[in-house]
Amino acid sequence: MTIAFTPPPVVVPSLGAAGAPDVDVFERYESHVRSYCRKFPAVFVRAKGARLYAEDGRVFTDFFCGAGSLNYGHNPDPIKARITDYLASDGMMHGLDMYTAAKRSFLEALTEHILRPRGLDYTVQFSGPTGADAVEAALKLARKATGRRGVFAFGGGYHGMTRGSLAVTGNGRARRAGGVHGQDEVTFIPYEDGPQGPFDSIALIERLLADSSSGVEAPAAVIVEPLQMEGGVYPASADWLRRLRAVTERHGILLICDEIQSGCGRTGTFFAFEESGIVPDMVTVSKSISGYGLPLALTLFRPGLDVWEPGEHTGTFRGNQLAFVAATAAAELWSDPEFVERLPVPARSLTALGTELTAAEPEITVRGRGMVLGIDLGRAGGGMRAEEVQRYAFEHGLIVELSGRDDEVIKILPPLTVTPEELDHGIGVLRAALLGR
Repeated sequence: MTIAFTPPPVVVPSLGAAGAPDVDVFERYESHVRSYCRKFPAVFVRAKGARLYAEDGRVFTDFFCGAGSLNYGHNPDPIKARITDYLASDGMMHGLDMYTAAKRSFLEALTEHILRPRGLDYTVQFSGPTGADAVEAALKLARKATGRRGVFAFGGGYHGMTRGSLAVTGNGRARRAGGVHGQDEVTFIPYEDGPQGPFDSIALIERLLADSSSGVEAPAAVIVEPLQMEGGVYPASADWLRRLRAVTERHGILLICDEIQSGCGRTGTFFAFEESGIVPDMVTVSKSISGYGLPLALTLFRPGLDVWEPGEHTGTFRGNQLAFVAATAAAELWSDPEFVERLPVPARSLTALGTELTAAEPEITVRGRGMVLGIDLGRAGGGMRAEEVQRYAFEHGLIVELSGRDDEVIKILPPLTVTPEELDHGIGVLRAALLGR
């Protein structure tokens, strides 16, 4: 199934003083907490595929994709058609956790097109609209199911901005902003790789658990990103994930894989953990699961872990009906041979860009998998240079985000459905920004 690109109509600019975008209302009424608008100062009005259109007439290629929430691009036609049909039929828009036809269709599609082909048997919990909600539910259920309190998490990990998800997030700035200073029954372990180099974190976990005087008790769960995104684009190796799965099984510890940003096809397979062959006890999913940027989050877990009593974990917006409609259409794409066979094609172009960059400037480090590329400038100018590249990219019609401890990594996230023209434009701007050519 081809996701077509149709240019939107020309819009009439709304400009402020001296031709600048009219942002007065935002400056006057919106909180200082806003961030992306400071990096990308344009007023956007329409979007299609990998293109964003500003009201002043500028056109941008989007290699940020809503922080990974738009893996299928902006307004993909097959999903949009399903949404508009549902709206035209006065389909139910809010349903709490009641039975609805939209939810039934999504559960059937998720099982048929995603879980069953991968040999996965999971119960689905609609935990709330955000990835942080899915993490909160997973941690809460793990503690309830095991009767244990502790959790192992990894340095560099990012799991959300609520108090519970921040407790297992390594980012110091985020923790301080959320008032999370202590460990809150969380033991942080170095990830397999990071700015300080590789580390045998599995050996450390085994040693802590084997020593009755280590001061660390067996936790309820280990939560891990198979591919750390906000931490600086660090993919876990298949062997490392298999070793982690083995040690958690030996000690009766639940393994939670956070696939909120790495999932939904970003790494070339639907879940990033698939490459390793492991089966986690729990999986958190959000961002691109709706396929359209609509809020939706899932906590998946082995059926035997479903120890909830009715109403023990609830929320007003855990049943986003329109997101169910969109997510059904998105799930169906994964049984479309044309869609699946095309996935490796743009990924090869990103790999080639990484090879070119490191060959031209060996101090640049490149990491990634599938349709995510991290360009690490930590040894090649650091965060200051990365910020300059981001600014240059925006000025030349490309939107990219930064990640890593000091925003030293340029994180490249084109849509899975990016066209050759869109991809060539973005790669060309990055090449010019980094290599001057």
